[in-house]
Amino acid sequence: MDADLGITASMAGLAGGIFFIGYLFLQVPGGKIAVHGSGKKFIGWSLVAWVVISILTGLVTNHYQLLFLRFALGVAEGGMLPVVLTMISNWFPDAERGRANAIVIMFVPIAGIITAPLSGWIITALDWRWLFIIEGLMSVAVLILWVMAVCDRPQEARWISEKEKNWLIATLAEEQRAIAGKEVKNASLSAVLSDKTMWQLIALNFFYQTGIYGYTLWLPTILKELTHTSMGQVGMLAILPYVGAMAGMFLFSSLSDRTGKRKLFVFLPLLGFAACMFLSVTLKNHVWWSYAMLVGCGVFLQSAAGVFWTIPAKLFSAEMAGGARGVINALGNLGGFCGPYAVGLLITYYDKDAGVYCLALSLAIAALLALLLPAKCDVPTQSGAQLPEGKRTAA
Repeated sequence: MDADLGITASMAGLAGGIFFIGYLFLQVPGGKIAVHGSGKKFIGWSLVAWVVISILTGLVTNHYQLLFLRFALGVAEGGMLPVVLTMISNWFPDAERGRANAIVIMFVPIAGIITAPLSGWIITALDWRWLFIIEGLMSVAVLILWVMAVCDRPQEARWISEKEKNWLIATLAEEQRAIAGKEVKNASLSAVLSDKTMWQLIALNFFYQTGIYGYTLWLPTILKELTHTSMGQVGMLAILPYVGAMAGMFLFSSLSDRTGKRKLFVFLPLLGFAACMFLSVTLKNHVWWSYAMLVGCGVFLQSAAGVFWTIPAKLFSAEMAGGARGVINALGNLGGFCGPYAVGLLITYYDKDAGVYCLALSLAIAALLALLLPAKCDVPTQSGAQLPEGKRTAA
């Protein structure tokens, strides 16, 4: 692809990063639509756009077309995460929300497990154009499953019993009444943006996403340079970090829900991610030790995410939480632009090591910001306790 379109390392970083400029546009509207309208319909149309843009990417003839389509793909995907997280809040009590978030976000590494070897095989057997076309068409199956299986709220679901439905509705309503009696932001979005903790969350997410996307977008290149193997073999080597990611997400979200400690289980994965990133370069002369550290990066890759996204609901009312998630994700995901682009520039003007050290520093800053979050982010009760019906609330 680089040879066909005349793409340099810095241009590849820009193509990876410009996605996140487009990603900004529908974050807040998406979160609000999920609160007041239908998140299901929003994501359905986003998936239609995803299919079309992915197929068109397989037909590009120059890097300008690639940049435009990467930007458009960012716009199409932009509202998905705040919409899904808001829908989770519509379905799961706070005591279960960390695990619910983690299970949903876990499909990112599951997708990596599937697409890493599949992509390597398609590129080896066909070429990069067919990669975008085939994987775009595969998204049609996801669209059909989404339309058939998903409901915005328990009230609309026909596949759960009336008893379970009534329990969910009552429990979630009781949580909102409990939140209403606490110091929770229930103001305009402009007032929320003046909140110090809001900007801490944005900054934390920015440095976290810088590390995540810098790692994921450059992992195949790093593995190829480290092991000097074919793209097919690189695809197989890339599976293990994503297997580790699934284990890490389940472990840290379960521990957080069980103990009620949100800050700690955002901090620890970020610190582990930074340490493994740093050691992957330090140990580069020992190929398999370096690879083990890259797998370690995978373990911590998304482990903080499920826990992190439980925090906005602790700080903002249900009406504001959707928009707040959108702002945090939109501005924080500028790190998704900066990470790949910074790594590309550092590889071009210095070397790969400088790029990886930059990502490790970014993750260390995110870990520090997690420690500085206020104590009210934590759940004061034992989250895993099964309280009597009608009494099960979350702070």
